Amino acid sequence: MAHGRGAAVSAADFGLRGPRGPVFDRVGFTAGAGSLIAVTGPSGSGRTCLLLALTGRMKAGSGHAEVAGHPLPERLAAVRRITALGPVPGVNDLDPALTVTEQLRERVLLQRRFDGPLRTLLRPRRERAAASRERLEAALDTAGLDLDALPRGGRTAVRDLGRLEELRLSMALALLGEPRLVAVDDVDLKLSETERAAAWELLRAVADGGTTVLAVCSEPPPEGAVVVRTGAARPDGAQTGPDGTGPSGDAPEDDETDEKEGAEDALAEASRA
Repeated sequence: MAHGRGAAVSAADFGLRGPRGPVFDRVGFTAGAGSLIAVTGPSGSGRTCLLLALTGRMKAGSGHAEVAGHPLPERLAAVRRITALGPVPGVNDLDPALTVTEQLRERVLLQRRFDGPLRTLLRPRRERAAASRERLEAALDTAGLDLDALPRGGRTAVRDLGRLEELRLSMALALLGEPRLVAVDDVDLKLSETERAAAWELLRAVADGGTTVLAVCSEPPPEGAVVVRTGAARPDGAQTGPDGTGPSGDAPEDDETDEKEGAEDALAEASRA
């Protein structure tokens, strides 16, 4: 799916405050179109909220950012139109009751009905079906999802997928809309070292195909990514969240839960904007 039209992304003093203080603060970076951007930092340091802010699904309160030339937070709707969410736990989870084929078919139908220009609905049904099939095959190929390799092929239930297969399915669903930027949360969560390497290989392949990738992670890849860090450093060198809680990796679980719940609320609010 090499469209060569990824979105350049930049931010300067980009920040968001919540009831208990900064969610993320003073974020600044520049990444060209087709970059792999790795957002890392302690749990509870606003990584997911930054991801949602940079995809137009949460409104930042300070500084500014640009995605493909669209300024944030002024052009939220424009940014939403050119970006897509891969897996973001608690925000756009896969439906465990569906099979892989059913999940893909549902997204194809929604894409065909709501995300294409009106003129495409006037094309002959056979022509529209062929275009959808071509787009699906391209998305599956880019995501590296081989339906025949699954335990029950396309009839495999989503609940029975391994973590890496879930990532591939979520990426295929996101790529169906041919976005200029795809965002992924917790990309390396609960993955073995081998699976983590495969996940980064997948995201690099998407970026090499021309689509910018924004990925939240606990550890960035050793090379090939623009690394953006959230959270502040204490004088003793230990990492803290923006509200000063806990060393890296030891932020209270409630902080991470609050962040996920806030992300869900922001996504719902942005969809009504």
